[in-house]
Amino acid sequence: MHLARFAASACALALTATGVAVALAPAGNAAAGSVYSVAPYVDMSNSQEGLLDTAVTGHGLKAYTAAFVLGEGCTQIWGDTLPIGNDSYTDPEIARARSEGASVIISSGGASGEPLAWTCATQSSIDAGYQAVIDDYGVTQLDFDVEGAAVADTAAAARQMQAMKDLKASNPNLRFSMTLPVLTSGLTGDGVNILKAAKNAGIRIDVVNVMAMDYYAGTGTEMGQAALSAARATLAQMQSVDSGYTYANLGITPMIGKNDDGSTFTLADAQAVESFAAQNGVGRLSFWSANRDQPCSGSANSLSTCSEISQNSLAFTDTFVPYEGGSGGGTTTDFSLSLTPASASVAQGGSATASVATAVTSGSAESVSLSASGAPSGVSVSFSPASVTSGSGATLTAAVGSSVAAGSYPITVTGTAASGTHSATYTLTVTSTGGGGGGGGASLTNAGFETGAPSPWTCAAGSAVVSTPVHGGSHALQVTPSSSGTGECDQTVTLSPNHTYTLSGWVQGPYAYIGVSGGASASTWSNNTSWNQLSVGFTTGSSGTVTVFVHGWYGQSDVHADDFSLS
Repeated sequence: MHLARFAASACALALTATGVAVALAPAGNAAAGSVYSVAPYVDMSNSQEGLLDTAVTGHGLKAYTAAFVLGEGCTQIWGDTLPIGNDSYTDPEIARARSEGASVIISSGGASGEPLAWTCATQSSIDAGYQAVIDDYGVTQLDFDVEGAAVADTAAAARQMQAMKDLKASNPNLRFSMTLPVLTSGLTGDGVNILKAAKNAGIRIDVVNVMAMDYYAGTGTEMGQAALSAARATLAQMQSVDSGYTYANLGITPMIGKNDDGSTFTLADAQAVESFAAQNGVGRLSFWSANRDQPCSGSANSLSTCSEISQNSLAFTDTFVPYEGGSGGGTTTDFSLSLTPASASVAQGGSATASVATAVTSGSAESVSLSASGAPSGVSVSFSPASVTSGSGATLTAAVGSSVAAGSYPITVTGTAASGTHSATYTLTVTSTGGGGGGGGASLTNAGFETGAPSPWTCAAGSAVVSTPVHGGSHALQVTPSSSGTGECDQTVTLSPNHTYTLSGWVQGPYAYIGVSGGASASTWSNNTSWNQLSVGFTTGSSGTVTVFVHGWYGQSDVHADDFSLS
């Protein structure tokens, strides 16, 4: 049984399955420019695996976009309601195409569903959900197709960008695209706000992929030129938000053949788009969909399974496949730089750390030298290592002298490479040794669990204090998740009202989270088999009361935590 999902102005999906888990081998670390330059969408519900196999094995298709994963609360499913990583139709088809040499992009959302950040308001769950897609399918490329009312949801867009920032810190080679509705005049105002959400989060969208289809401007619309007009206008909008965007950050996705509005995207239109891409170095060419790249039999409307025009089978694939990144200005080497966390509060005489992440945004990896400017006298900022290859990261350490005046100091962290420079701001708040902020110092009881018992921490069943492994002293906390719980341990503390603090703690284990809830909300996480320090900043409310927490993740192994501090 197949559930067809297809709507106007969009790519859409439904899938079928009967419940067999299939292990998928990790994807190769293919170069983004050539392998993913052409990646048509594949409706994983149409039982047309033969057509996809033929495109890969006989027509040179190197990549495709598997659509769609849907958010359902704080879980994710394929469109047939089966969970990711356990779909007896979709998973084998992805595995087969990859065994034939194709790379895969996993797409979430579509016209009939939404990505996880739109259906779940818990940031840690969103991060973990997207990470599960990466882990289950071994991919380095994620696509998020956001349409309809979802485009206007600014809170969800902010969660989405925070998730991508978090994920890129943990997966330096990860690239993501946002697929958005477009007019011939460019993105809608809500679409531009998606770009602004990325800017506000301190990241750049790797590919802004425009759905060059269904303009509802009349059946006489010349769809090839309309796509080029939309592409030019969208790039101008992108650069108005972030001047660093180029054509390498733009994707073009037409609907081949007959569109829902009655207009037609022809093979001649496809050739015009491919030529434009080659001249300008467009980041990605795609189309909806590989399943439709064949003529219809009979006169029935078969929009989800054929183009409804006269063509040879896979003729659109043959037109786009020769494109390998073009020779335009968009294919130059470039990188991005981000900080996690982007701020910290440190008492005089103390220190703070942050993770510096870099990623290849176009071209090839290159050497990036790290430096900092703007630190006040008495504050030293160092990097380990001081030079990285784009795609890898470093640790920033800010050491605060005992005589540094209390206050907030913006420090500019700069990465310098042959392709140019990129910067991010690290906000360092120095507090006096008296505790800062007036009243209610920053303290946790039994922060190193050296009493040998959790109290005053309250823990879910199964979590306990252990003598090994430990980070410091002779005891640490062991958090034991279950299939239905995270094993969370909590301690409620009263701090200074309306004051900024940094929570730090040492953790090891899969999906280890620390953070605060109640009077403030902030969290961070890592996935590491050795001890590593997590830090997250937060600002208290009028009561000053927050609950500090540490937890693991459902069904995962134990997490160990030790040596917490508040500063």
